[in-house]
Amino acid sequence: MPFLPLLSVSALLHLYIGASLVPGLAAHPVAQPLLMAGLLLSALLMPLGLLGQRVARAPLADVLSWVGLLLMGLFSSLLVLTLARDAALLLLWLANALAPGRLALASWRAGSAGAVPLLALAVTLLGFLNARRTAAVVRVEVPIEGLPAALHGFTVAQISDIHVGPTIKQRYLRRIVDKVNALDADMVAITGDLVDGKVSELAAQVAPLAGLKSRHGTYFVTGNHEYYSGAQPWIDELRRLGLTVLLNQHVVIHHPVAPGTPGAASAPLVLAGVTDYSAGHYDPAQRSDPQAALNGAPAGLRLLLAHQPRSAVAAAQAGFDLQLSGHTHGGQFWPWNLLVRFQQPFTQGLHRLQKLWVYTSRGTGYWGPPKRFGAPSEITELRLVAV
Repeated sequence: MPFLPLLSVSALLHLYIGASLVPGLAAHPVAQPLLMAGLLLSALLMPLGLLGQRVARAPLADVLSWVGLLLMGLFSSLLVLTLARDAALLLLWLANALAPGRLALASWRAGSAGAVPLLALAVTLLGFLNARRTAAVVRVEVPIEGLPAALHGFTVAQISDIHVGPTIKQRYLRRIVDKVNALDADMVAITGDLVDGKVSELAAQVAPLAGLKSRHGTYFVTGNHEYYSGAQPWIDELRRLGLTVLLNQHVVIHHPVAPGTPGAASAPLVLAGVTDYSAGHYDPAQRSDPQAALNGAPAGLRLLLAHQPRSAVAAAQAGFDLQLSGHTHGGQFWPWNLLVRFQQPFTQGLHRLQKLWVYTSRGTGYWGPPKRFGAPSEITELRLVAV
């Protein structure tokens, strides 16, 4: 969206917040002008969180993005809490109309007008600290009926939705790589939305991925943000770094039998990956197709990497046993974590669709505002177990 329309939308929404909260602070000679000044500054600078990379060059572009995105995170909570306050005040007004004089409406208005900005600031600060810390490891056991003994205990380290870009750089990614390597996993899966920017801008920031270590390598599938950022150049760059990019394709992993395992024989693991669910809108040749990803595959356990959980229906029909996805961020921060379930069949965690297990990661980084509240980031260690 061009700058002026974005600025207009920002101004109108901030005007609503000001019209709702500022009158309630009339008795506070410092708080009222402070809030007015803050809203004016936010309305002007917040659009730069989305447009900073277009209107300036680094390092100024990154500074503008940081300021704009921090304000966007604060604004989001401020807007939601203002709407909630207005709804609550409306209910109180109706209650007072039914029983006049029972409620001190003026006191409620003044107290809530001061509480909303303070609560929004607190949520944003906690969300910032949660977003900028290195994601915690979440360990998940996936029970597979008839799992060959050779694959019992097979581990996958999954990272997803890192969104390297204006506020996530090489140091942030290197901490993730170090934590993944410490897991000593059998394979690493990156389920899309790695970047928000072009190869020419971010190649150096993504370089730590070359240091990922596991027994069978690192596998990547595209997310929708790769198509916003130039999917083919990124596919070429990631392959140059040593990652295996699966575009409606599969590989067969032959996992060695653990020493001393009685009666165990080597068993193949068919690892497939599909392009993003929406890829066909950007490149018809890359339309997501779980069935095509299995063409020529031998019998064996079938594991699919698919960025969006919405691929699960087609994956179940194709006969996969397990799908690893991301995309949702678990909603990233309240209240969006309550709404994302209306766009995707699964929001986070392990779920079952017919005979298919689907694991949806909350993501390892964040998108947009550096803010996570109620939906912490994760590095997932999935362990296959026989049942």
